[in-house]
Amino acid sequence: MDNPVPLQLDGRGPLHAQLTRALKEALAGGRFGHGGRLPPTRRLARELGVSRNTVLAAYEQLRAERLVQARVGSGTRATVARAVPGAATPEPFTSRPQSAFARRGRAVHDPDAPAPGRTRPGTRYPFQYGLPLVEPALTSAWARELSRAAAYTSPNYPGAQGLPRLREAVCDYLARRRGVLASPGDVLIVGGTQQAVSLAATVLLDPGDAVAIEDPQYATLRKQLQLHGARLHGVPVDDDGLRCDALPAQSPKLVCVTPSHQFPTGALLSLPRRQALLDYAREHRSWILEDDYDGEFRYDRAFVPALRSLDRDGRVLYVGSFSKTLFPSLRLGYLVMPPSLRRDLLTAKWAQDFGSSAIEQAALAAFMESGAFERHLRRSTQTLRERRLVLLHGLRAMAGGRIEVRDSQAGMHLVAWIRGLSAEATPRLVERGAALGLGLHAVDPHYLSPPEGCGLLMGYCGLSTAQLREALPLLERCLRAEG
Repeated sequence: MDNPVPLQLDGRGPLHAQLTRALKEALAGGRFGHGGRLPPTRRLARELGVSRNTVLAAYEQLRAERLVQARVGSGTRATVARAVPGAATPEPFTSRPQSAFARRGRAVHDPDAPAPGRTRPGTRYPFQYGLPLVEPALTSAWARELSRAAAYTSPNYPGAQGLPRLREAVCDYLARRRGVLASPGDVLIVGGTQQAVSLAATVLLDPGDAVAIEDPQYATLRKQLQLHGARLHGVPVDDDGLRCDALPAQSPKLVCVTPSHQFPTGALLSLPRRQALLDYAREHRSWILEDDYDGEFRYDRAFVPALRSLDRDGRVLYVGSFSKTLFPSLRLGYLVMPPSLRRDLLTAKWAQDFGSSAIEQAALAAFMESGAFERHLRRSTQTLRERRLVLLHGLRAMAGGRIEVRDSQAGMHLVAWIRGLSAEATPRLVERGAALGLGLHAVDPHYLSPPEGCGLLMGYCGLSTAQLREALPLLERCLRAEG
């Protein structure tokens, strides 16, 4: 082959991947024919203006997929047959959903759509909820523990329930910080809150079963339940948390709550309502899923005991996560199981993944046993307290007092309501902010029925106090432009 090979790189991804795709198209189109010789690597690299290593990597990928064969003295040759000239191109195969779960999934979630609540790349001031608190000391300490764990952890499959050492550390922590008394046998290590909800739904729900959820609530929880076919009943929330008097008269299989810091409003479920909810679960033979997603971060008191600490009937599934206390990429959390559900939950966990990563579990256990985890929590709480105060003072001082904020004295976010603006104005406000480098997010997606007013869910974990002071005047400019 003396003539140049007409290959077009598509510009997507690494050069060797682009070249591999271009060569596959040429092979599929019969450009080389069965047994045809591909150009020498040096010549092709020269023609395309890439390094020879790029061509070698592409050829190696084709060999791995058995599309070409390399022999000493004869070069690299095609092993696929020539395409039939004039043959009709087959229509791309489009599958129909193969199960009820798949049909629900297509209705509920688009994996290719931008995730709601995520800030656009390059945004200078992201008020995104759920961003990790960047702390160099944590990064260094975690790297050390992870390195030790990788060297000493057994390479075999971990037990599905989780490493005993980590479950013991979780029990010790919960007893001191959350008022939850549990044994290691009660604790199941999971891949974050998402998996905990999925396991609970798998064990407790059949399609069509009723589930009571807070309104508003964490939108991802709602999706997870819908994927399992739950019939959702929204229960309103006020300043004292879930309104137990509005719970459905017909018994739901499950009630999902965030009692220590209601998401997103920040309300704390009062003690009378906690007892009323437990009584309701007993009377209706319902289960309660308690999501304690950021109960560690309180600024007005040492801690608020978890709802599980009051449970005397074994009706509460308590879920905790390290996504907020450490970082979301860790993908570890825990589920304190009611005794009567222990066997079923362990089976569901085993069926999903055989158990969470043992190396990360071992590193986390050592991190907690050394006291480094709680030292990190103390530092983080102080940092978040400072950021929250800067944001609160700035919001209350701007735009002639047009912003109403409920100060929950907890967590990593708050909700700001803008007086005089309707819900229809929220998208405009978000776009105005984006033009100035602000990552603003509407609170609407977390409501079953859209709220009447204009509300912003504002996370402050990912912004320093200096960045918050720079961002607040930009937000005020957006508000003044709205009138």
